[in-house]
Amino acid sequence: MEPLTYLWKDRKRILGMPLSFTKYALTEDRIFMETGLLNLCSEEVILYRVRDLTLKISLGQRIFRVGSVVLASSDKTTPVLELKNIKQPREVKELIHRQVEEMKRSRRMRVGEILDDGDSCTHLDEDED
Repeated sequence: MEPLTYLWKDRKRILGMPLSFTKYALTEDRIFMETGLLNLCSEEVILYRVRDLTLKISLGQRIFRVGSVVLASSDKTTPVLELKNIKQPREVKELIHRQVEEMKRSRRMRVGEILDDGDSCTHLDEDED
């Protein structure tokens, strides 16, 4: 078994300092969150399952130069994973976005969005009875 190569690692920050026991890590194909000191809990989301990324930066977070990136995924156990109070949140969001797109391309996945304009009878001909 080969060791994981991390593209990014950080901790949840308190007042801008990495004082918590919540760790985040990104590899080529997964994102991890590990919480706890004595009792560890580890969550992971496979990147091709990520459907949406959101960047949240409150006033308090702006003061301490941190932010949160929220991942919405189709993962059953972790449909929403929030990377709270991380350094350089914009750059991390873009890094995750690039990795998600790369994983979807490598798996030849194509996600189409269904747009509904509310008119379900747009393709009916008036001559048909």
